[in-house]
Amino acid sequence: MTGHSSVGWVDIVVILAYLFATGYLGWLGYRGTRSAADFLVGGRSAHPIIMAVSYGATFISTAAIVGFGGVAGLFGMSLLWLTVLNIGFGILIAFIFLGEPTRRLGHHLGAHTFPELLGRRYQSRGIQIFAGALIFLFMPLYAAAVMTGGSIFAATQFGIDFEVALLIFALITAAYVIPGGIKAVMYTDTLQGFVMVFAMIFLLIFTYMSLGGITEAHQTLTDMADMVPAPLAQMGHQGWTAMPAFGWGAPTYDLWWTVITALVLGVGIGVLAQPQLVVRFMTVRSRRELDRAVPIGAVFILLMVGTPFVVGSLSNAWFAQNGPLLQGKVVEVIDAEKDRALVELMQQGESGAWTAILNPKTQAPVRAPMIIGERTSAQDGDGATFELVAGRSIAATYTKGDADKIIPAFIMAAMPHWFGVIFFLALLAAAMSTMSSQFHTIGTAAGRDLYERISDKGHQREPSILVMRLAIMIGLIIAVTISYTVRQEYVIARFTAIFFGLCAASFLPAYIGGLVSKRVTRAGALASMTVGMSVSLFWLAFIKAREASAIGLVQLVTDGKTSLLADYPNWPSVDPIIIALPASLLTLILVSAVTRPPDKAHLRRCFPD
Repeated sequence: MTGHSSVGWVDIVVILAYLFATGYLGWLGYRGTRSAADFLVGGRSAHPIIMAVSYGATFISTAAIVGFGGVAGLFGMSLLWLTVLNIGFGILIAFIFLGEPTRRLGHHLGAHTFPELLGRRYQSRGIQIFAGALIFLFMPLYAAAVMTGGSIFAATQFGIDFEVALLIFALITAAYVIPGGIKAVMYTDTLQGFVMVFAMIFLLIFTYMSLGGITEAHQTLTDMADMVPAPLAQMGHQGWTAMPAFGWGAPTYDLWWTVITALVLGVGIGVLAQPQLVVRFMTVRSRRELDRAVPIGAVFILLMVGTPFVVGSLSNAWFAQNGPLLQGKVVEVIDAEKDRALVELMQQGESGAWTAILNPKTQAPVRAPMIIGERTSAQDGDGATFELVAGRSIAATYTKGDADKIIPAFIMAAMPHWFGVIFFLALLAAAMSTMSSQFHTIGTAAGRDLYERISDKGHQREPSILVMRLAIMIGLIIAVTISYTVRQEYVIARFTAIFFGLCAASFLPAYIGGLVSKRVTRAGALASMTVGMSVSLFWLAFIKAREASAIGLVQLVTDGKTSLLADYPNWPSVDPIIIALPASLLTLILVSAVTRPPDKAHLRRCFPD
């Protein structure tokens, strides 16, 4: 497939201008960072528009645009339910019901980080250390997903190596988050947010126009249901505009449980317990600012999440109509009237003979659904004559099954070059806004929540900002290492879902319980966090087939099986959040019920009203 494979001087000027503006805003943040409160929560004086766009830009990363957009290219518009949960949980519930109690509690207790908020609410240094350690250890996994998304697009768009693109992303992010703290992060997030809005609006409009309008585009995609690849159809895929088959006890329901439990619920609920997002509530002065941020945040999330999910799905229709011609021989007729068939893809050698294209992993011939446009006679390697067909296929065929490359490939093939540059800036914005907040959170977790608590330096007025900045560098190195070494199918979405689900199971009951109930105890919160984390990690290592097989421990105890429940259909597709979150909540309730209530004087400090 042809595309933009070089970087012109105009591209360089535009990108440098954007980076200069970002650097200037980072410098403004650095100039305004004079204290721990400035570095950690922006002096608690953020404007509601800045807070809302910063929250949204932090929430929406290349993981959402490239990773989940690509997964929508595989699984279809069922992922739009994640948009519903992102707005319902990530904006409405988060801002309306949790934002003000979080802001108020953070002010009353003088908390600057999410682990510190939990630790001071429950008067427990152990809880703060536990939360800080979990963030420091596992957030680089999410950061790696974000880096991978941006780097894949840069490599595809400009024809550079993935490793080079990854290094550039890492250096740019480090350059402004390490010096500037949360102010630099929020200032740059706002600029990046507006770039992202423009890119998403144009992308959505252009995609529909290229497919003949909204109705025509969706009808075309609906009519392509018979072109779903066999492996996905066997999991319950019923077309890109339909939900996967729902049920329990058969492999044909696996896709529903994958999409709904891991991608929709894992990320949709997990957003409520994201440390880098919760801290945003502690950066505003009053509830009024939070209320004003709700409509801005809702529209922003709708555009940022809904657009890539719709475009990712519709990319199948675009490639089926406009993609580069593929050639091969018919293996199975899908629909003779519509000239659709399963085709074994072939390539012509120097001798003129046609040979099958082999999958580099399995060495099996590559087969793909195709809308046939041409038929000719040709000879294979043995000299036998066969009918050679040419036609177009779905998006995943052009990316060799890599969902993470669907959005970059679509932009490169379908959009004008100038938009490719703008979209690159949008992805750069999405990646940088999220990564800056991720690494800021990693730094504060290590510096304030681990170093100060463990070394007993909490009596000092200022935390060790040097330790925070060193921790950011360590987290950056870990994330880059993960991105370099791990490249599996739709890894961006999977890494994101793992971290969001782990945060939900570990933090959410203790976090919400600490906001709304005076009866939740220190022991209950710590037990809840421990159970949530332990069940999540056990499920990932031994039950959930994709992750368990990659980790490799389950094979050692099951003679090579990919899950302890491999013989029980659907269980290996269920996400840990379905088990770990209820277990964590139940533990919080039971342990709090049988342990001593919190000190009344402390409760009056937490809830003076």
